[in-house]
Amino acid sequence: MAKDSVVSVRELIARRKPGFSLEAPFYTSPEIFRMDMEAIFGRHWIYVGVEPDVAEEGDAMVVNIGNSSVIIVRDDEGAVRAYHNVCRHRGARMIPEGKTIIGNIVCPYHSWTYGLDGGLKFAEHMTPDFDRGCHGLKPVHLRSVGGLLFICLAEDAPDDIDAMAEIMEPYLAPHDIRNTRVAHQADLIENGNWKLVMENNRECYHCGPNHPELTIPLFAYGFGFAPESLDEEGRREAERYNQLSESSRAKWEAAGLPSREVEHLSDRVTGFRTERLPIDRAGESQTMDTRAACRIPLGTIGDMAAGGLSFWTQPNSWHHFMGDHIVTFSAIPIDEGHTLVRTRWLVNKDAVEGVDYDLTRLTEVWNATNQQDADLVAIGQQGAMDPAYEPGPYSPHTEGLVEKFVNWYLDRLSHNVK
Repeated sequence: MAKDSVVSVRELIARRKPGFSLEAPFYTSPEIFRMDMEAIFGRHWIYVGVEPDVAEEGDAMVVNIGNSSVIIVRDDEGAVRAYHNVCRHRGARMIPEGKTIIGNIVCPYHSWTYGLDGGLKFAEHMTPDFDRGCHGLKPVHLRSVGGLLFICLAEDAPDDIDAMAEIMEPYLAPHDIRNTRVAHQADLIENGNWKLVMENNRECYHCGPNHPELTIPLFAYGFGFAPESLDEEGRREAERYNQLSESSRAKWEAAGLPSREVEHLSDRVTGFRTERLPIDRAGESQTMDTRAACRIPLGTIGDMAAGGLSFWTQPNSWHHFMGDHIVTFSAIPIDEGHTLVRTRWLVNKDAVEGVDYDLTRLTEVWNATNQQDADLVAIGQQGAMDPAYEPGPYSPHTEGLVEKFVNWYLDRLSHNVK
């Protein structure tokens, strides 16, 4: 990096060749990582969880993003709120990361006590003229989109999340996230930059040789392919996928399940994409036998063979909604070479483990796939650190969504590099 890192980053952005991967510093530089945390994760809507994470009054969840720590809590009136996890006395962090149940928010340092509405209720040994009303917790922007929780750390949050919610809530409503529960959560530290994690997620070029479990239910053709590169069997499979997609989409739409593709990954501040995709064989779920993992359907889903609604958001999430369960993913940067990938599996709130579903069967496809992806991200990071690395060309057929992610990232970074 040059002495003037801002000029250096601007030069890197300006000389990026369309259709090629980023230069190595975007994946390896601590300076660029700090810019990412400020310009991307500090100013955009970040997916952090689901309403069932804080299902009842007093349920709380703490999420750390870089140096920021955020308390998400359901208050006494049933509303979900978010606050900076910083005491207004001397700044102590009050609640450790993870989930808990609280009646009040109490700082362990000097016992300043806050209600679930964020107001300061108790502060011993202060002067008679001390105004508790001026020392409530600092709020964090929070938005539930159909039960998916997004926060924004900026003072002014991007308002186009309203447009995303208007489009997405009809897609999400049949799966009724608010009436699910978290059956399992898995945290995986991937040895790679957060952008490599997201790039890997945005394509299925790598799926065939690397994801034997995932490619049982999921068609790699749904993410693009080059017809001229397919052999006769591949062409037959691609045609089968196209026919299944058309017939399934018509059936789903008739049943009240929005399915058509909506794509705004690179033309909006709050970028997103959604589409309901067919599941192979039985067509019910992303399981090893493609049949439902949970016998109790979600929401208003009448036919378990409802395919898989995919939903991607910039900069850090992807989700799969099926008739029997939901899998959601968030990527949270740790440093320039490490990323936390947090996966949740949701089932109907009335489903009982061991009776209505088997946890191993519910989670085995994505547990295997997550580890495979982590291994791929790790070798990508190792390559980016090699002096021989130089940007390589994306496949226009299978890596178009990677290009859109990179374009979105560079545009947002350039808007926020002073």
